[in-house]
Amino acid sequence: MDLRKLKTLIDLVSDSNISELEITEADGKVRIVKSEPAAAAPLVYAPGPVMATQPVAAAVAAAPAEPVATPVDPGHAVKSPMVGTFYLSASPGSKAFVEVGSQVKEGDPICIIEAMKIMNEIEADKSGTVKRILCENGQAVEFGQPLFIIE
Repeated sequence: MDLRKLKTLIDLVSDSNISELEITEADGKVRIVKSEPAAAAPLVYAPGPVMATQPVAAAVAAAPAEPVATPVDPGHAVKSPMVGTFYLSASPGSKAFVEVGSQVKEGDPICIIEAMKIMNEIEADKSGTVKRILCENGQAVEFGQPLFIIE
């Protein structure tokens, strides 16, 4: 059966009240069945819970304003240059490149980030002492995410 003819039959069934059409010709047989749309669930109105009568402005004024302190690590943050998986060592079971308290020089390898099956060695961008390791081994990291704090 011609593709244009088949498309015309499909359009005919979809635009009409016919739910099923079967045509047999010398070169083949075609059966088109229109699926019924799912019945819409009836809408039910349920009243919401009763709110307290205290005005919102009074509730906000009653709460004392406290400054929100975000912990800031002193020192230099070494940030991820790419999205990938963070590793502290070159291979499973091998010694970590650095640990908390390790002395590093600028250019020393400090971790690996795997991206698209490629192991990218990340180097320290500042000399100093590793004060904190901010990621877990095997953790997914984002671009610009802090990995280490070096003092």
